[in-house]
Amino acid sequence: MSSPPQSPDSKDEESRHLLTTQLPPSTSPLINGDADNAANGKEEEEFAYGSGEKIHVVDFESVPIDGVDYSTVPPFSWKKLWQFTGPGFLMSIAFLDPGNLEGDLQAGAIAGYSLLWLLLWATVMGLMIQLLSARIGVTTGRHLAELCREEYPKWAGVLLWFMAELALIGADIQEVIGSAIAIKILSRGVIPLWGGVLITASDCFLLLVLENYGIRKLEAVFAVLISTMALSFAWMFGDAKPSGKELLAGLLIPKLSSRTVRQAVGVVGCVIMPHNVFLHSALVQSREIDLKKKGQVQEALNYYSIESSFALLVSFMINLFVTTVFAKGFYGSEKASSLGLVNAGEFLQDKYGGGLFPILYIWGIGLLAAGQSSTITGTYAGQFIMGGFLDLRLKKWLRALITRSCAILPTIVVALIFNRSESSLDVLNEWLNVLQSIQIPFALIPLLTLVSKEDLMGTFKIGPTLERVAWTVAVLVMVINGYLLLDFFISEVNGLLFAFLVCAGTAGYIAFILYLISHGGGNVVNWFNLLRKKGYSYAGQ
Repeated sequence: MSSPPQSPDSKDEESRHLLTTQLPPSTSPLINGDADNAANGKEEEEFAYGSGEKIHVVDFESVPIDGVDYSTVPPFSWKKLWQFTGPGFLMSIAFLDPGNLEGDLQAGAIAGYSLLWLLLWATVMGLMIQLLSARIGVTTGRHLAELCREEYPKWAGVLLWFMAELALIGADIQEVIGSAIAIKILSRGVIPLWGGVLITASDCFLLLVLENYGIRKLEAVFAVLISTMALSFAWMFGDAKPSGKELLAGLLIPKLSSRTVRQAVGVVGCVIMPHNVFLHSALVQSREIDLKKKGQVQEALNYYSIESSFALLVSFMINLFVTTVFAKGFYGSEKASSLGLVNAGEFLQDKYGGGLFPILYIWGIGLLAAGQSSTITGTYAGQFIMGGFLDLRLKKWLRALITRSCAILPTIVVALIFNRSESSLDVLNEWLNVLQSIQIPFALIPLLTLVSKEDLMGTFKIGPTLERVAWTVAVLVMVINGYLLLDFFISEVNGLLFAFLVCAGTAGYIAFILYLISHGGGNVVNWFNLLRKKGYSYAGQ
């Protein structure tokens, strides 16, 4: 029996749907063995955002119009910039999580204003990495976890997923405990740490509620949280009245002493968060972009670059406020070396007093906003990481519940075990920083490998100069974090068995990193081979 003829409107709607969801040939799911599913009428692929969830950008036509050149970029539009504003601010939350705030306050208390220049350039390096993440998401229509699943053998993909999950759990524990500390401060100690952890766990359900109202509502909530942080820490900055001359000198004059190396490493190490690299490549897909129109893709990249840069400028200012407040109040004091998230509020209260609104509670409000926003983005990132690497096709509420449970259960255990003293929480924080530092290569190397591939990126692949700069930044970040790991293990590793396990793990870790680099091919491997040949020639002389 023949089907009734379709109306012109229904045909237009069908063609619009096909155009807005079509992928470049190199990323088509049919290439990767899903032809059977497509033939059976099943869902070919799970996008980061469904077609009904994406935001339609003004003047982005879904159906081609005769006479319009889609290979050129239209003039700048403030209205379009506003429509693209959002993903960069969600990404910037990772630069403001409780772990970063603790690094800021310790850098200020121990190094004073001398590391502000490093904070600035670390933020610039972080921006470059995040723009590459956005580039790969916009250009391919896929996020990094999905692309890794297709690029690497199954064993390597599973290992990359495991590493990403470890990094996410480590970050989440810091974020949830940061929120719990803030709740304890604001409740005047009535709610214990483990109680704050349970309250913070509810953000999973808050995320689900917000998602039902659309991506713009979710972005608006994060705008409120970031504004709360900015106002809280700016208020503290105003109360502390730090020296403008010393602040400017700290920004413009590079200084580094042997006494502040560890804090310097912490400042740089906190900038690159592995889960954030995966997250940003998915967030940028929340806007409707026709991947076949080069001008439209380039325009989207331009607007995302502007809004991401502004978002990280805001995050830099917030980090600057925190660092300078503690530099003014505690640099050179006996309390400097013992400062942490747990006791920072009390020390601030003792130093700056009550006033109209006690600084202890201003700190608590800012810390709570940082913790809550970062735990929600952690849940969001967890969905993309698990769904992308494992190709899970679960309902959003179930996937969010699974990813939240993976992090919240270890956090509750940790809160109960380490809630005995401030020093135990400091030890925990050091271990968590090490855990996240170990995972950084497993986000950066796949990103730089994929964004350099012409068959994946087409004309939007990065050029040789940018590729060298990006790899230089990546190697610099990995070396700095390697120093942190070496310093930590030298001080913490005791016993022959433990030392043997660490050495064996390190050998496997380095072998996997070398495999990822060699798998990528391209200029980086050519440079590596050239260096190796030069080394052989020098050895033979």
